[in-house]
Amino acid sequence: MSRHRIGFWYRLAAVIAKPPLVVLFKRDWQGMENIPAEGGFITAVNHNSYLDPLSYAHYQYNSGRVPRFLAKAGLFKGGFVGAVMRGTGQIPVYRESTDAATAFRAAVDAINRGECVAFYPEGTLTRDPDMWPMQGKTGAARVALLTKAPVIPVAQWGANEAMPPYAKDKKLRLFPRKTLRVKAGPPVDLDEFYGQEPTAEVLRAVTDRIMTAVTAILAEVRDEPAPAEPYDHRKARAEQRRKTQQMRRQDEASGRTREDEGK
Repeated sequence: MSRHRIGFWYRLAAVIAKPPLVVLFKRDWQGMENIPAEGGFITAVNHNSYLDPLSYAHYQYNSGRVPRFLAKAGLFKGGFVGAVMRGTGQIPVYRESTDAATAFRAAVDAINRGECVAFYPEGTLTRDPDMWPMQGKTGAARVALLTKAPVIPVAQWGANEAMPPYAKDKKLRLFPRKTLRVKAGPPVDLDEFYGQEPTAEVLRAVTDRIMTAVTAILAEVRDEPAPAEPYDHRKARAEQRRKTQQMRRQDEASGRTREDEGK
Protein backbone atom coordinates (compact mmCIF):
# COMPACT_ATOMS: atom_id res chain seq x y z
CA MET A 1 0.00 0.00 0.00
CA SER A 2 1.12 3.56 -0.60
CA ARG A 3 2.59 5.55 2.28
CA HIS A 4 1.29 8.93 1.16
CA ARG A 5 0.48 11.59 3.74
CA ILE A 6 2.47 9.97 6.55
CA GLY A 7 4.74 12.96 7.02
CA PHE A 8 7.68 13.82 9.26
CA TRP A 9 5.92 13.81 12.63
CA TYR A 10 4.26 10.43 12.11
CA ARG A 11 7.56 8.93 11.00
CA LEU A 12 9.26 10.43 14.06
CA ALA A 13 6.58 8.96 16.35
CA ALA A 14 7.07 5.58 14.65
CA VAL A 15 10.85 5.74 15.13
CA ILE A 16 10.29 6.34 18.85
CA ALA A 17 7.41 3.93 19.49
CA LYS A 18 8.01 0.96 17.19
CA PRO A 19 11.31 -0.43 18.57
CA PRO A 20 10.00 -1.06 22.13
CA LEU A 21 6.76 -2.48 20.74
CA VAL A 22 8.70 -4.88 18.52
CA VAL A 23 11.02 -5.94 21.34
CA LEU A 24 8.48 -6.24 24.16
CA PHE A 25 5.51 -7.77 22.34
CA LYS A 26 4.71 -10.46 19.83
CA ARG A 27 2.23 -9.61 17.07
CA ASP A 28 -0.67 -11.42 15.44
CA TRP A 29 -1.99 -9.15 12.71
CA GLN A 30 -4.83 -10.17 10.41
CA GLY A 31 -7.17 -8.60 7.87
CA MET A 32 -4.83 -5.87 6.66
CA GLU A 33 -6.16 -6.50 3.16
CA ASN A 34 -9.41 -4.87 4.33
CA ILE A 35 -7.68 -1.51 4.88
CA PRO A 36 -8.49 0.63 1.81
CA ALA A 37 -5.44 1.49 -0.29
CA GLU A 38 -6.90 4.84 -1.37
CA GLY A 39 -9.56 7.32 -0.31
CA GLY A 40 -10.98 8.38 3.02
CA PHE A 41 -12.36 5.83 5.46
CA ILE A 42 -13.30 5.27 9.09
CA THR A 43 -12.02 2.63 11.45
CA ALA A 44 -14.10 1.63 14.48
CA VAL A 45 -11.91 0.05 17.16
CA ASN A 46 -12.65 -1.55 20.53
CA HIS A 47 -10.91 -0.07 23.58
CA ASN A 48 -9.69 -2.24 26.46
CA SER A 49 -6.33 -0.83 27.60
CA TYR A 50 -4.41 2.43 27.83
CA LEU A 51 -1.83 0.71 25.63
CA ASP A 52 -4.13 -0.38 22.83
CA PRO A 53 -3.86 2.92 20.86
CA LEU A 54 -0.16 2.07 20.40
CA SER A 55 -0.97 -1.49 19.36
CA TYR A 56 -3.59 -0.38 16.85
CA ALA A 57 -1.49 2.56 15.56
CA HIS A 58 1.45 0.19 14.94
CA TYR A 59 -0.81 -2.12 12.92
CA GLN A 60 -2.38 0.73 10.98
CA TYR A 61 0.96 2.43 10.29
CA ASN A 62 2.32 -0.77 8.79
CA SER A 63 -0.70 -0.92 6.48
CA GLY A 64 0.52 2.30 4.86
CA ARG A 65 -2.60 4.25 5.91
CA VAL A 66 -1.98 6.12 9.14
CA PRO A 67 -4.93 6.88 11.45
CA ARG A 68 -6.03 10.29 12.69
CA PHE A 69 -7.33 9.78 16.22
CA LEU A 70 -9.93 11.86 18.03
CA ALA A 71 -8.17 12.77 21.29
CA LYS A 72 -8.71 14.97 24.33
CA ALA A 73 -7.93 18.62 23.56
CA GLY A 74 -5.64 18.85 26.59
CA LEU A 75 -3.11 16.59 24.86
CA PHE A 76 -2.57 19.21 22.15
CA LYS A 77 -1.20 21.86 24.49
CA GLY A 78 2.50 22.72 24.89
CA GLY A 79 5.40 20.31 25.13
CA PHE A 80 6.65 17.46 22.97
CA VAL A 81 3.44 15.42 23.22
CA GLY A 82 1.39 18.40 22.05
CA ALA A 83 3.77 18.99 19.15
CA VAL A 84 3.49 15.34 18.09
CA MET A 85 -0.30 15.38 18.36
CA ARG A 86 -0.52 18.50 16.21
CA GLY A 87 2.18 17.39 13.80
CA THR A 88 0.62 13.97 13.17
CA GLY A 89 -2.76 15.53 12.41
CA GLN A 90 -4.72 14.10 15.31
CA ILE A 91 -8.13 15.67 15.95
CA PRO A 92 -8.80 17.49 19.25
CA VAL A 93 -12.06 16.82 21.07
CA TYR A 94 -13.40 19.61 23.28
CA ARG A 95 -15.66 17.76 25.67
CA GLU A 96 -18.55 19.46 27.42
CA SER A 97 -18.00 22.57 25.34
CA THR A 98 -19.81 24.49 22.63
CA ASP A 99 -16.87 23.43 20.42
CA ALA A 100 -17.63 19.70 20.83
CA ALA A 101 -19.05 19.46 17.30
CA THR A 102 -15.76 20.82 15.90
CA ALA A 103 -14.17 17.37 16.18
CA PHE A 104 -16.82 15.82 13.96
CA ARG A 105 -16.45 18.57 11.36
CA ALA A 106 -12.68 18.04 11.43
CA ALA A 107 -13.21 14.28 11.05
CA VAL A 108 -15.48 14.81 8.04
CA ASP A 109 -12.93 17.18 6.48
CA ALA A 110 -10.10 14.69 7.03
CA ILE A 111 -12.08 11.86 5.42
CA ASN A 112 -12.99 14.08 2.48
CA ARG A 113 -9.25 14.73 2.05
CA GLY A 114 -8.70 11.00 1.77
CA GLU A 115 -7.55 10.35 5.34
CA CYS A 116 -8.33 7.54 7.77
CA VAL A 117 -10.11 8.67 10.96
CA ALA A 118 -10.09 6.22 13.86
CA PHE A 119 -12.99 6.12 16.30
CA TYR A 120 -13.26 4.36 19.64
CA PRO A 121 -17.08 4.22 19.53
CA GLU A 122 -17.35 3.16 23.17
CA GLY A 123 -15.95 6.57 24.12
CA THR A 124 -13.84 5.15 26.95
CA LEU A 125 -12.22 1.94 28.15
CA THR A 126 -14.75 -0.87 28.27
CA ARG A 127 -16.49 -1.43 31.58
CA ASP A 128 -17.74 -4.83 30.56
CA PRO A 129 -16.63 -7.32 33.25
CA ASP A 130 -15.45 -9.76 30.57
CA MET A 131 -13.79 -7.08 28.42
CA TRP A 132 -16.24 -7.21 25.52
CA PRO A 133 -17.14 -3.97 23.70
CA MET A 134 -19.84 -1.88 25.33
CA GLN A 135 -22.74 -0.19 23.61
CA GLY A 136 -21.25 2.47 21.34
CA LYS A 137 -21.78 6.20 21.11
CA THR A 138 -23.09 7.63 17.85
CA GLY A 139 -20.18 9.84 16.70
CA ALA A 140 -18.75 7.35 14.20
CA ALA A 141 -22.24 6.68 12.82
CA ARG A 142 -22.87 10.39 12.34
CA VAL A 143 -19.62 10.86 10.41
CA ALA A 144 -20.24 7.69 8.38
CA LEU A 145 -23.65 8.93 7.22
CA LEU A 146 -22.26 12.36 6.35
CA THR A 147 -19.32 11.04 4.32
CA LYS A 148 -20.59 7.63 3.12
CA ALA A 149 -16.99 6.52 3.64
CA PRO A 150 -16.21 2.83 4.29
CA VAL A 151 -16.36 1.87 7.95
CA ILE A 152 -13.75 -0.77 8.77
CA PRO A 153 -14.36 -2.65 12.05
CA VAL A 154 -11.15 -3.41 13.95
CA ALA A 155 -10.80 -5.67 16.99
CA GLN A 156 -7.75 -5.85 19.23
CA TRP A 157 -6.73 -7.99 22.16
CA GLY A 158 -3.55 -8.41 24.17
CA ALA A 159 -2.65 -4.90 25.30
CA ASN A 160 -5.18 -5.41 28.10
CA GLU A 161 -3.12 -8.36 29.33
CA ALA A 162 -0.07 -6.12 29.65
CA MET A 163 -2.02 -3.23 31.19
CA PRO A 164 -5.53 -4.17 32.32
CA PRO A 165 -8.04 -1.33 32.32
CA TYR A 166 -8.74 0.32 35.66
CA ALA A 167 -6.01 -1.69 37.41
CA LYS A 168 -5.15 0.00 40.70
CA ASP A 169 -1.38 -0.26 40.34
CA LYS A 170 -1.29 0.61 36.59
CA LYS A 171 1.92 -1.42 36.24
CA LEU A 172 3.00 -3.01 32.99
CA ARG A 173 2.89 -6.81 32.99
CA LEU A 174 5.39 -7.44 30.23
CA PHE A 175 6.50 -10.97 31.09
CA PRO A 176 5.80 -13.50 29.89
CA ARG A 177 5.83 -11.65 26.59
CA LYS A 178 2.30 -10.78 25.46
CA THR A 179 0.88 -11.02 21.93
CA LEU A 180 -0.84 -7.96 20.48
CA ARG A 181 -3.66 -9.26 18.30
CA VAL A 182 -5.27 -6.89 15.81
CA LYS A 183 -7.72 -7.85 13.08
CA ALA A 184 -9.58 -5.67 10.57
CA GLY A 185 -12.78 -6.87 8.97
CA PRO A 186 -14.52 -5.97 5.71
CA PRO A 187 -16.49 -2.70 5.54
CA VAL A 188 -19.75 -2.62 7.47
CA ASP A 189 -22.76 -2.61 5.13
CA LEU A 190 -24.58 0.66 5.78
CA ASP A 191 -26.16 1.16 2.36
CA GLU A 192 -29.73 0.99 3.66
CA PHE A 193 -29.12 3.99 5.94
CA TYR A 194 -27.71 6.38 3.36
CA GLY A 195 -30.18 9.11 2.49
CA GLN A 196 -32.19 8.65 5.67
CA GLU A 197 -32.71 11.48 8.13
CA PRO A 198 -30.07 11.04 10.88
CA THR A 199 -32.59 10.68 13.67
CA ALA A 200 -31.65 9.26 17.05
CA GLU A 201 -33.14 5.94 16.00
CA VAL A 202 -31.15 5.80 12.75
CA LEU A 203 -27.90 6.78 14.47
CA ARG A 204 -28.49 4.12 17.11
CA ALA A 205 -29.17 1.48 14.46
CA VAL A 206 -25.99 2.40 12.54
CA THR A 207 -23.94 2.41 15.74
CA ASP A 208 -25.29 -0.97 16.81
CA ARG A 209 -24.45 -2.46 13.42
CA ILE A 210 -20.89 -1.12 13.63
CA MET A 211 -20.42 -2.41 17.17
CA THR A 212 -21.89 -5.80 16.23
CA ALA A 213 -19.23 -6.10 13.52
CA VAL A 214 -16.43 -5.10 15.89
CA THR A 215 -17.65 -7.57 18.52
CA ALA A 216 -17.92 -10.40 15.99
CA ILE A 217 -14.31 -9.89 14.93
CA LEU A 218 -13.19 -9.76 18.56
CA ALA A 219 -14.96 -13.09 19.13
CA GLU A 220 -12.84 -14.53 16.31
CA VAL A 221 -9.67 -13.05 17.78
CA ARG A 222 -10.49 -14.35 21.27
CA ASP A 223 -11.87 -17.64 19.90
CA GLU A 224 -14.86 -17.54 22.21
CA PRO A 225 -18.52 -16.56 21.87
CA ALA A 226 -19.51 -12.94 22.40
CA PRO A 227 -22.40 -12.00 24.72
CA ALA A 228 -25.85 -11.80 23.17
CA GLU A 229 -26.22 -8.12 24.13
CA PRO A 230 -23.56 -5.43 24.54
CA TYR A 231 -22.84 -4.13 28.00
CA ASP A 232 -24.75 -0.90 28.68
CA HIS A 233 -22.84 1.05 31.31
CA ARG A 234 -25.69 3.49 31.92
CA LYS A 235 -28.15 0.69 32.61
CA ALA A 236 -25.60 -1.06 34.83
CA ARG A 237 -25.05 2.09 36.87
CA ALA A 238 -28.80 2.67 37.15
CA GLU A 239 -29.29 -0.91 38.33
CA GLN A 240 -26.49 -0.53 40.87
CA ARG A 241 -28.07 2.68 42.19
CA ARG A 242 -31.43 0.91 42.42
CA LYS A 243 -29.91 -1.94 44.42
CA THR A 244 -28.06 0.49 46.68
CA GLN A 245 -31.23 2.43 47.39
CA GLN A 246 -33.14 -0.80 48.01
CA MET A 247 -30.50 -1.99 50.48
CA ARG A 248 -30.56 1.40 52.22
CA ARG A 249 -34.34 1.22 52.58
CA GLN A 250 -34.08 -2.32 53.92
CA ASP A 251 -31.44 -1.22 56.44
CA GLU A 252 -33.60 1.70 57.53
CA ALA A 253 -36.65 -0.55 57.89
CA SER A 254 -34.60 -3.09 59.86
CA GLY A 255 -33.36 -0.29 62.13
CA ARG A 256 -36.87 0.92 62.79
CA THR A 257 -37.95 -2.66 63.55
CA ARG A 258 -35.17 -3.07 66.13
CA GLU A 259 -36.14 0.25 67.70
CA ASP A 260 -39.77 -0.86 67.96
CA GLU A 261 -38.77 -4.16 69.53
CA GLY A 262 -36.67 -2.35 72.11
CA LYS A 263 -39.52 -0.22 73.32
